[in-house]
Amino acid sequence: MSTRLQRCGLRSAEASSVSDRSVQPLPPCVLYEDDHLLVVHKPPGWNTHAPSPWAGQGLYEWLRDREPRWANLAIIHRLDKETSGVMVFSKSARANRSLTDQFATRRVTKRYVFWTDRPPSRRSWLARNTLIRSGSRQMAQPARTGQPLAETRFEVHPEPQIVQAIGPGAPSNLYKTYVWTGHAWPMSGRTHQIRAQAAAAGMPVLGDALYGGSPWVRLCLHAEELGFYHPVTNAFVRFTAPAEFHVWPGRLLRQALIEAEWTDAYRWIHGAADGWPGWYVDRLGNSFLSQSESDWSEALGTRLTQLGVSRDLPQTIYHKVLRRQLSRCTPGEAAPRCVQGPSMDQPVLIRENGLRFEIRLQEGYSVGLFLDQRENRRRLLTGYISHDFHLFDGRHPESRETLHVLNAFAYTCGFSVAAAQAGARVTSLDLSRRYLEWGRRNFQHNGIDPSMHLFVRGDVRDWLQRWERRAQHFHCILLDPPTFSRSKEGGVFQVKKDLPALVTVAARILRSHGVLFVSSNAADWPASDFVDTILRAVRVAGRQCARDHYVPQPPDFPVHAQEPAYLKTLWCRLD
Repeated sequence: MSTRLQRCGLRSAEASSVSDRSVQPLPPCVLYEDDHLLVVHKPPGWNTHAPSPWAGQGLYEWLRDREPRWANLAIIHRLDKETSGVMVFSKSARANRSLTDQFATRRVTKRYVFWTDRPPSRRSWLARNTLIRSGSRQMAQPARTGQPLAETRFEVHPEPQIVQAIGPGAPSNLYKTYVWTGHAWPMSGRTHQIRAQAAAAGMPVLGDALYGGSPWVRLCLHAEELGFYHPVTNAFVRFTAPAEFHVWPGRLLRQALIEAEWTDAYRWIHGAADGWPGWYVDRLGNSFLSQSESDWSEALGTRLTQLGVSRDLPQTIYHKVLRRQLSRCTPGEAAPRCVQGPSMDQPVLIRENGLRFEIRLQEGYSVGLFLDQRENRRRLLTGYISHDFHLFDGRHPESRETLHVLNAFAYTCGFSVAAAQAGARVTSLDLSRRYLEWGRRNFQHNGIDPSMHLFVRGDVRDWLQRWERRAQHFHCILLDPPTFSRSKEGGVFQVKKDLPALVTVAARILRSHGVLFVSSNAADWPASDFVDTILRAVRVAGRQCARDHYVPQPPDFPVHAQEPAYLKTLWCRLD
């Protein structure tokens, strides 16, 4: 008898009534959680785990670093990056032992669904092969004595159906074809097992270019059902999630990440990583902000409408032409313009992690919030940096309300609002009086009294040196400088050249066991070199890093060979 367990935890409706916004809701990808298990629905295009320390986070890293109770998550099985579906992680040693044994002894039931556009030569069969690696492929060979056996039971529905989907690479962005729906029950767990065996049977998975499948918006393979014995109750439990092969995979990725009632500002299309080189689209509340090197066109509008066919998605669209020589443009030339729907001439409020921020869609260089720092603002809000790394570690005798955070290069005070909401006292430092006033309004939008915090106008280098002379110390210092800037007060600032000296001074005015956050979006600065530079600058100050955590850009800014990682952030606890 199967048991369909429901997603538990803080739901969106409940979350809306929670006054402490540091308590975050479960991400939508979570299907079920208890003290021993975390069951999730992995979207296509997201690695199970990061392929390297400097790559974008995999689903595993993103979950493990999100909640303290997920710090001991363990990977039990994996799905290919382009395969979607149900996965289970263990949360306890007992669950880890039990599930590992169940997978090894084939007591776990797995059912996959796939599409193929090749007419089936048979309706059902049992594939028993040896898989031999050939480059990046697995070749299905006749079973060999002494070699691991790959076994899968296949069934294919004999009647085709006409399907269509929207996505990059197809004429008019529309994929349309006849498909046959198949199911696969793998009894072993070899790499690319279903894909290789389906191709060997003359029915490659639709969208699987590696194994000869026809082009499609995504790889049409989905882990639809997973069943196993609960490691504590021993009851057999089964989890299911439907396949959505017709939906653009970029949308499925964002739906898995974003709790809509808490966050309505995020990256919707990230260039080549989502299949559209040179085109970037942000969702900002009730509007889209499109950016590309070309002017707005009717084709872009059609494409965006096709991808966002839903009554709850924005109708207003702004477009901004990306210019290579931005420093030579006036703010007006760099500003987005409204190309569809009612214009938003007044400031509008967007939601992020339950907080409210003011943006201006007609603003020149930036609308007022850097969306790629959303996860770091959540870390400030919740006080949880990563597994075993808390912002407030209890070593300070002061209460949280007296912990002092310095947000240098504060801009419109996004980091400051998150830290203040968490209970800290915040000093926001920026060269622009206008942006600091904007930041004060962001405090007010969240019911935080700005008079209880400090807003300082001036050059960061000058003020850090002043505070060092005055022996002023902070519990947390945030450094998120621009890649390049020029001002009358501070002259020219180049991040790779000038950031190390800033880090050294900041380390000197950070309290013992304090936390230093450093970030850069310099795309030509390798992540490993960035981290080495920061740690060397800390040592120059005579301090040691007792704990550090590197964070790349968030998953809605996916990393791709043609869209390399650019955002680098390092959290350090100094002794």
